[in-house]
Amino acid sequence: MSHFTDVHPLIAEADKKKSEGKHTEAIRICEKVLLSDLNCKEAYEEIGDNYLSLRQYEKAEKALKQAIKIDETSANANYLLGFVYSCTGAWEKSVELLEKADTLFPNHPEVLRCLGWSMYHNSERKRGIILLERSLFLAPHDPLILNDLGVCYLNEKDFDRAGTLFKKSLQLDPGNQKAKECLNAVKFFQREFEKLRNKK
Repeated sequence: MSHFTDVHPLIAEADKKKSEGKHTEAIRICEKVLLSDLNCKEAYEEIGDNYLSLRQYEKAEKALKQAIKIDETSANANYLLGFVYSCTGAWEKSVELLEKADTLFPNHPEVLRCLGWSMYHNSERKRGIILLERSLFLAPHDPLILNDLGVCYLNEKDFDRAGTLFKKSLQLDPGNQKAKECLNAVKFFQREFEKLRNKK
């Protein structure tokens, strides 16, 4: 435990850089930590998280696999690697890791959001939506959850529910481009379906 307090200030500094969007600087700080402690799991997690933000998925995967090798019970490393795989469309791997993260850190809205999204795309659509709904229940003001759940309902042709979710997302984050585009799609499909209904 003592080595963690030694490196902790640097990890905290890296985390601060990350929140400022200075991902390359954050990675460099963590690499400094690894020079003195090759087994610092938190440094690998931070490196992975920053590469994830930079969309450098291979590098993120490499760092996070190393973190899991050091501590396979790290909820954060399992979650982040699961997230990497969801970004690259490796849905099965993603679900496996996110389920593990959910077991290690239950009822975390962000873990449930990613797990629900990956499950939905891994042919478990119903279960995916249930998990996303649970995630939304835990964090009702999170635009990311609202958008992901909205996209799933849009795919399921439940336009009313999808529209409600995208409108709420825009109330919380008026500049959210994804929510705007998706709400326009909802309105378009509603009009098209209305036309078809009227033709009958």
